[in-house]
Amino acid sequence: MAVSERRGLGRGSPVEWGQRLLLLLLLGGCSGRIHRLVLTGEKRADIPLNSFGFYTNGSLEVELSLLRLGLQEKEEKSLLVGFSLSRVQSGSSQSYSTRDFHDCPFQKNSSNFLVLFLINTKDLQVQVRQYGEQKKLLISPGLLPEVPSEPELPKPGPMVTPKVDSGTITVNKAKSQPAVSQGAGRKDKELVLGLGHLNNSYNFSFHVVIGSRAEEGQYNLNFHNCNNSVPGKEHPFDITVMIREKNPEGFLSAAEIPLFKLYMVMSACFLAAGIFWVSVLCRNTYNVFKIHWLMAALAFTKSISLLFHSINYYFINSQGHPIEGLAVMHYITHLLKGALLFITIALIGSGWAFVKYVLSDKEKKIFGIVIPLQVLANVAYIVIESREEGASDYGLWKEILFLVDLICCGAILFPVVWSIRHLQEASGTDGKVAVNLAKLKLFRHYYVMVICYVYFTRIIAILLRVAVPFQWQWLYQLLVEGSTLAFFVLTGYKFQPAGDNPYLQLPQEDEEDVQMEQVMTDSGFREGLSKVNKTASSRELL
Repeated sequence: MAVSERRGLGRGSPVEWGQRLLLLLLLGGCSGRIHRLVLTGEKRADIPLNSFGFYTNGSLEVELSLLRLGLQEKEEKSLLVGFSLSRVQSGSSQSYSTRDFHDCPFQKNSSNFLVLFLINTKDLQVQVRQYGEQKKLLISPGLLPEVPSEPELPKPGPMVTPKVDSGTITVNKAKSQPAVSQGAGRKDKELVLGLGHLNNSYNFSFHVVIGSRAEEGQYNLNFHNCNNSVPGKEHPFDITVMIREKNPEGFLSAAEIPLFKLYMVMSACFLAAGIFWVSVLCRNTYNVFKIHWLMAALAFTKSISLLFHSINYYFINSQGHPIEGLAVMHYITHLLKGALLFITIALIGSGWAFVKYVLSDKEKKIFGIVIPLQVLANVAYIVIESREEGASDYGLWKEILFLVDLICCGAILFPVVWSIRHLQEASGTDGKVAVNLAKLKLFRHYYVMVICYVYFTRIIAILLRVAVPFQWQWLYQLLVEGSTLAFFVLTGYKFQPAGDNPYLQLPQEDEEDVQMEQVMTDSGFREGLSKVNKTASSRELL
């Protein structure tokens, strides 16, 4: 069982708690950079807690307020339990965490970008082991002064100071800050922290400061219980941990700092595109269909969603938490935008409102699949964003979101393919060769556009995020939003309400006469006859 709590949710009446429960489901990723994770009955051996990009003078604070192992005293003495702080190497998505989960990091380690916090329940101490370049990190016990301690949480026990005596390290308990000492012949510096013990539970805290540019990077914090590495021999345990990250410029990770300006600029771009599109519709009222106004609603919804997203990032960076009302509005518009996007793409691909007003049975089935899947995808998105990364069901919902989004992207291609096939068959049977060939060419272009949009926003963007350094990972969002804007603009250009648009052309009277004449001539019915002007023949009859 996992419980994720966000800073800023206080006490109140039942009505207020109902509102806060709704906010807990809607708020995601915008709830500040103070995380509190509560896990009960947990059996996983490795728990990913958080990932954050630090600049110089950035800080990480961790407070383990409760760790209840649920084992006999003799079994607890030989446990391998603790935290690991690893830096992701540039150009890779993970660091040492790609190892086999059956390997315990406290027993075997080959990473040069790793810090281990090994909890020793026998001596009530926490051994800090720094490897490679991570030896330069500034690690100290306790939390930073500006962070108030929560009164309901147990306080860590007395600090443990390593003391050098004749080349060996002995442990003495003291309340002062522990000094870092190095025994004779040791290559690695080892810091020892105090471990509190209260009511059959353990607690301690520490903070890390990025001291120089050499230590800057993306860091992953994980919790390990190596006794649960063997399947079938897991022992449930309870853990409560608070994590707080901060950069010199604010509470945002290095890759998130530019997102405020990025989303603000993209919101203005989508707003300008929507206004221009409405002006085009107002100038061509005769050829405007319902789908055109749906496209305008999509552009404005996207703009408003990005605006709220940008404002939320601003308040997170400055205050550590968003304005709750604005965050709720962002997720409401985000849900509407996601539904409108896939519905609009599918309707344009099926030709609805342009050349027909009734969907076929196959197209209705596609909408019956895409709309519920979009609801499921949005629910998965909210669940992911409202839970901490270490929650038990976080990985499951993340996989559901990826799978459902992939299915939706594939499903919206079927109406376009069916329209292309229908135009190919109709081009040689109904006599409208020129018009159908023009429509066929346009649908093929639209098919390529949809493929490129899905490819750039789902594949290329992810590869870019993995390849670039940690401080440039915001280019992932830039590529996604830029590709979306380009797709909107090209779609509007291709299907604009213009008289010369082959997709919107209706058969005219002269065109029908030419087509009928071609059919009658080919059949031999009008052999030996000549064409007579309609107006002249009418006057003769009068």
